[in-house]
Amino acid sequence: MTGIEFSNNINKLSSSLRPFALRLTKDPEEANDLLQETVLKAFNNRDKFAAGTNLKAWLYTIMKNTFITNYQRMVRRNTFIDTTDNLHYINSSGNITENMAYSGFAITDIKKAIAKLEDNYRIPFLMHFRGFKYHEIADKLEIPIGTVKNRIHIARKELKFMLKNYEMK
Repeated sequence: MTGIEFSNNINKLSSSLRPFALRLTKDPEEANDLLQETVLKAFNNRDKFAAGTNLKAWLYTIMKNTFITNYQRMVRRNTFIDTTDNLHYINSSGNITENMAYSGFAITDIKKAIAKLEDNYRIPFLMHFRGFKYHEIADKLEIPIGTVKNRIHIARKELKFMLKNYEMK
């Protein structure tokens, strides 16, 4: 397919691409930008199009992938668009204020609960919490690996019971 034929075919298909762009973006201006970006990518990658295949499907795929990439980029920036008359771009992470009092209480309660555990449950649990592997704990405490796993499981279960006030609802 020559460059002129390719250009004419894309020109014919662009009218059917616009409604798809509108469905994806829900905004006429963004749909126009997406359509323009799709056509540009199609022209730049004309050599990758296999003659005899479905050009319309190829263009739809380019458009969908472009939309997804742009959406992921926007999410990564963690920015949303304020739709008020001023149209400000607001970085949502800058507006978060945390009160550390609640987490301070939680840490104190967690430490107290761990201290209440029997030594044979607390020690393997703390070792695992600090990053030791099961086999390392078993070697250090000279007990079977199954016993280590069981003790850590029981410690977690007891801690969950002692800290049930912090359960997410």
